[in-house]
Amino acid sequence: MLKLIGIPVTAFIVCALIGPVLIPYLHKLKFGQSIRECGPASHMAKSGTPTMGGLMMLAALLVALLWGNFTPHVIIALVLTVGHAVIGFIDDYIKVVMKRNLGLTAKQKFLLQFILAGTYVYFAETHIRNTELWVPGINAVIDLGWGYYVLAFLLLVGTTNAVNLTDGLDGLVSFVSLPVTMVFAFIAYMQGMLDLSGFSLGLTGACLGFLLFNRHPAKVFMGDTGSLALGGAIAALALLTRTELLLVIVGGIYVAEALSVIIQVTYFRFSGGKRIFRMSPLHHHFELGGWPEVKVVRVFTAVSCVLSVIGLCLWLNAFV
Repeated sequence: MLKLIGIPVTAFIVCALIGPVLIPYLHKLKFGQSIRECGPASHMAKSGTPTMGGLMMLAALLVALLWGNFTPHVIIALVLTVGHAVIGFIDDYIKVVMKRNLGLTAKQKFLLQFILAGTYVYFAETHIRNTELWVPGINAVIDLGWGYYVLAFLLLVGTTNAVNLTDGLDGLVSFVSLPVTMVFAFIAYMQGMLDLSGFSLGLTGACLGFLLFNRHPAKVFMGDTGSLALGGAIAALALLTRTELLLVIVGGIYVAEALSVIIQVTYFRFSGGKRIFRMSPLHHHFELGGWPEVKVVRVFTAVSCVLSVIGLCLWLNAFV
C-alpha cells in the first residue's frame, strides 16, 4: 500500500521539479507551439507557448514506477506508452524545429501507430491468447475469436488519436483523464494487479503535476509527445484489465471528441461544404458558441467524472 501511495506522489513531485527547468529550456530552444489560423481567434495569443511538455510527464511516470516492479504487464504498458510518445515526439519535432505546422502527415502518423498496434496484437495472439470480451451492462462474456484482435487494434489506434484530439484547451486532456486513470487504478487493484494499479496511479500523479504548468493560462503544452503517450497508456490499461468496452464509457469525452471530427468531416464532404458543428473537435464548438475556455474545461471534466462513476458502478455490479 505504501508503494501505491508513493507512486502518484513521486510522479507529482518529479513533474513539479522538472517544470521550472524544462519550460525555460524549451523557450531557449524556441520550441514554441504554432497556432493554426483556422482555429479560434482567441488561441492566437497562445502562439509561442512551449510544447513537448509531455516529456516531463513521461519522466515523472518512469521515475515513479521505480517504487514498484517492472512486471510483464507494466512493461507492455510502458512499451505502448513510450512507443506512442516517440511517435508524438517526431510529430512535435517536425512542427517546432522543421517548422511544418501539421507535423507528420496523416498517413505517416497512422502507419507508425498501425505498426505499434500490430506489434501488440501479435504479442497478444502469441502469448495471451484470451479472446473473450466482457460487455458492460448486460454482464455477458463473448468469445470473439480473431475478432478480438481486430478490436484490440482499433482500440489502440482509436484511443491514442481520440486523446490527442481532446488535447486542445489549457488543462483539458489532463483534467478529463484524472477520473479515468483513477477508475482503472481501482479496477486493477481489485483484480489483484497491483503493478497495473501503480502504473495507473503514476499517470494520475503525472497529470496532476503537469497541471501545475498547463492549467489556464498554460505555460507549456504537452504536445503530441504527451497526448499520444497518455492515449497509449490508457488504451493499455483497458486492454490489460480486460475492460475494453468500459473505456468507451469512462472515456466518453474522448469518444465524443473523436466522433465530432468524424461527423464533421463526413457531413462536410457529402453536403457540399456544410457543417454540423461550429468547429471540431467538440470543445471548439462550445468555445465558438461563447463559452470561455475555462468553462469548457470544467464542464467536460465534470462529465468525465460522471461517466467514470457510471463505468465503475457497472464494473462493480458485475464483479464485486
